[in-house]
Amino acid sequence: MNFQIQNSNIDDIDEIFRLYKIATDFQKTRFTNHWPEFDRKLIETEISENRQWKIIADEKIACLWATSFDDPQIWEERNEDPSVYIHRIATNPDFRGQNLVEQIVKWAKVFAIENQKQFVRMDTVGDNPGLINHYIKCGFDFLGLLKLKNTEGLPAHYNNATVSLFQLKVNSK
Repeated sequence: MNFQIQNSNIDDIDEIFRLYKIATDFQKTRFTNHWPEFDRKLIETEISENRQWKIIADEKIACLWATSFDDPQIWEERNEDPSVYIHRIATNPDFRGQNLVEQIVKWAKVFAIENQKQFVRMDTVGDNPGLINHYIKCGFDFLGLLKLKNTEGLPAHYNNATVSLFQLKVNSK
C-alpha cells in the first residue's frame, strides 16, 4: 500500500475529530484514563502552524498525529534537549495492523534531522504494558514513568496523571 505523509488542512477537521472519537471510544473499553474531547481551536491552531499531520492511503486519512518542538510540562528539564514531540496518534480502524506507527517513526527521524533535533519523543498516559512494548518494537526507548507536577493548560487526561515516556535518539549521519 502506498502511504503519503502530509500536513492536515482545515478541510480534514471533521475527519480528525471523527478519528479522535473512535480512538477515545476504544480507550474507554480498555482503560480508565482516556482522551477528553479536544478543543477545536487547538486543532485549528495545529493545522495553521503545520503541526497536524496525516498519512493518506487509498485517498483516505489512515492515521493522524500532531507535533511540537516544546513540551515542558511533561518533559520538565529534558525539554531543553532539541526534540520533536509526537502527540495524539489516532489510526483509522480501516487501516489497523498496517504498522502505521513505524511509518510515523521513519518520517519523524527525517523530520527531526531536517529541524536540527536530536530526539523524537512521545508520552502516553498511564502504565500500559502493551502500548509500551509496541513503542519499543517501533524503536523507542522506554524511559519510565513520571508523575506530572504541573498540568495547567494541558488536556484533561493529564490531570493528576502518571505518564510513560518514550525517546528515540536520532542519528544525524
